[in-house]
Amino acid sequence: MKILLLGKNGQVGWELQRSLSPLGEMIALDRNGLKGWCGGLTQPEKIYQTILDISPDVVVNASAYTAVDLAEADTETANLVNHLAVGKIAEACSKVQAVFIHYSTDYVFNGHGQTAFHENDTVEPLNVYGQTKAWGEQAIMSSMSDYLIFRTSWVFAEKGKNFLKTMLNLAQQREELSIIDDQIGAPTSAELIADVTAHALIQVLNDQSKSGIYHLVASGETSWFEYAKYVFEQAENTGLNLAVKKVNPIPTTAYPTPAKRPYNSRLDNQKIQRTFHLVMPEWKVHVKRTVTELLLK
Repeated sequence: MKILLLGKNGQVGWELQRSLSPLGEMIALDRNGLKGWCGGLTQPEKIYQTILDISPDVVVNASAYTAVDLAEADTETANLVNHLAVGKIAEACSKVQAVFIHYSTDYVFNGHGQTAFHENDTVEPLNVYGQTKAWGEQAIMSSMSDYLIFRTSWVFAEKGKNFLKTMLNLAQQREELSIIDDQIGAPTSAELIADVTAHALIQVLNDQSKSGIYHLVASGETSWFEYAKYVFEQAENTGLNLAVKKVNPIPTTAYPTPAKRPYNSRLDNQKIQRTFHLVMPEWKVHVKRTVTELLLK
């Protein structure tokens, strides 16, 4: 089996190189490409031709425009990467009969309510980023049938920039922090996303009926405020002496941003567990492990 991975150096892409490599020959590209092949999603036609040239059995797209606030002004680039390029990848996959794996987000929903969103709930994005990701989903579904779209949320990893690492750094520098406490979701590790991807891919290759959209998130829920406090608690358990002495909960309204943020980022993960015979761990499991690994290196 030949696997083409796009976005190899991102949080999820980095872990996918580990989880997918035992499944077959892997060609992993970043935006700079390799051997004349294009890996940058700002060049949809070149990506299309690259897929035709390589003719992989599976294409995994771990690349995206994720600068949520910048997308409000840089609409054209966000749309190019998250929608138009994704559509061209889907077209190419259909032509070479490759399975397409793509990652989406809870931002395709409106962020209202107190219950978890299901896969078939109405898509109603709050901001440009969410809208472009929703259009990307639609482009895949209108072009092909052999695909896995994984919606996830609050992604973290040892590599790259994310909330967990930011909080760890700030807690070592400041005595007081104020953190939003009225947005609710499930912190999900890139490691978990990559491992579930590999597990699901094997099954879809044997049973096309398992293709579709799934919510790939850890179990449980928390706020950014409680998430940060748990990170600090785990850091102190490793013996780290933190500077932070006071952590204040604040509402979203106290921290205005160019893009609207969802209050409710809950995603129901029962479908993915049921379909692929999985047990998704509680969010604390990978947060604890990541904090420990970061601090005890």
